[in-house]
Amino acid sequence: MTKIITAITLFICGLLSAQTQFEQGMGKAFGLWKEGKSTEASAMFERIASAEKNSWLPNYYVALVNTTAAFSEKDGSKVDLLLTKAQDALDVEFIKDQNNAELYVLQALLYTAWVVQDPMTNAQKYSGKIMENYAKAKAIDPNNPRAVFGEADYQLGGAKWTGVDTKPLCAQVDKAIELFATFKPETPFSPKWGLDRALETQKSCKK
Repeated sequence: MTKIITAITLFICGLLSAQTQFEQGMGKAFGLWKEGKSTEASAMFERIASAEKNSWLPNYYVALVNTTAAFSEKDGSKVDLLLTKAQDALDVEFIKDQNNAELYVLQALLYTAWVVQDPMTNAQKYSGKIMENYAKAKAIDPNNPRAVFGEADYQLGGAKWTGVDTKPLCAQVDKAIELFATFKPETPFSPKWGLDRALETQKSCKK
């Protein structure tokens, strides 16, 4: 009996230690990202992902870090590398779970980065896929603020070319901001980004 209790105690201690290592690693990776060290942050998230295969979050942040970096990169070859790395990380998690709204939101954002890189070539190729991924995200979680805002924001970005009425889209931005106010992330590391961008877009809508 003592041996069993000892084994259970050691097992629990091991779990707590692993959890602490995960939290420490994630915290360090976020710190690097905040400092503008996206390459180092991505590498740290990759290391965590290889050790924590049951958590979708490390690969999610590999994809998010590289996707957001691609938006500000002017060198096309570097954009290709960033978005390929992002897609590879995202694909790993899609294989495991096709019912995660956050993955579809990020896939839409990744496709948007391709459009921003080369609108003339990529807009027609990816626009349908972008809207499809936002629709999937909203079908899974209608109250996900990133899904609601992302869909409206992408359409607003193309409104001057498509000629669509922006009032309903701006109403969706308002709705997303309301959803951000009540959204509760499942864990301290779960996605919670997007409000700042939504507030900026809301200001543009009111001009």
